[in-house]
Amino acid sequence: MIEVANVSFAYPGSHSSMLDNISFTIERGKILGFLGPSGSGKSTTQKLLIKLLSGYKGSIELLNKPLGKWGNDLYNNIGVCFELPNHYSKLTALENLRFFTTFFSVPTMNPLKLLEMVGLKDDANKRVGSFSKGMKNRLNFARALLNDPPLLFLDEPTSGLDPINARKVKDIINNLRENGKTIFITTHNMADADELCDHVAFLSGGKIAVCDSPKALKSRYGKSTVEVEWRENGLSQKDSYAMEGLAENNKFLEVLKTRELCSIHSDEATLESVFIKVTGKALCDEKSF
Repeated sequence: MIEVANVSFAYPGSHSSMLDNISFTIERGKILGFLGPSGSGKSTTQKLLIKLLSGYKGSIELLNKPLGKWGNDLYNNIGVCFELPNHYSKLTALENLRFFTTFFSVPTMNPLKLLEMVGLKDDANKRVGSFSKGMKNRLNFARALLNDPPLLFLDEPTSGLDPINARKVKDIINNLRENGKTIFITTHNMADADELCDHVAFLSGGKIAVCDSPKALKSRYGKSTVEVEWRENGLSQKDSYAMEGLAENNKFLEVLKTRELCSIHSDEATLESVFIKVTGKALCDEKSF
């Protein structure tokens, strides 16, 4: 569905490349997460893929067709959810979606059903100018689904959402994948990426440091441990033990047999800890672009 090969890009007047020879592919019905801090090139990559930027080096194919051969018909086949929503604030949510349906030359979904899907049905006839940031973001997400596209680009899809509505949006994304949609997500939210993505690419300094499944990356770069807390002489004590070979770890077994245990839990690697280990940078290290 997406094939990017050796793509580099620099903004006009810049002395350095924003993207430096990146390559990746996304298969049909899969979710790829582009992960990195602000300024790492995530949104720039998305803008190239949806033809908001041009002048790149390398090759890009969408839906088995070179990007340069797509005209405006590309937008009948993709849906885009930008991080910063852009709606007509004097129109209602329903009026906004009905207006945006006129942009497409393919059948569109029922706007009211989309509003119901994202929890905005009761607010359908309210002016968007009165919406909270989270409501605007959910409306933005619904807008990306209007043309029922096979390929979706989602930029920080849960940004500004409370836990309940973030859960709702993530459930919708999972359902879209189950129905065969292909999804490109750009985010700095490692927890969302871990939950949603089949593969993730770590972007740092315009380069892809590594690309694999979240499970494989945590297994390759992380070290799982078990942390045990116990009480001894009225004081709390704790220690960590490597998961590997745990059944033969005499110190661990002795604690289990002889101590008054308070808690025991596994401490597995997170995508964020793996990102730092691979790139040497935290998510907030790079400057916003």
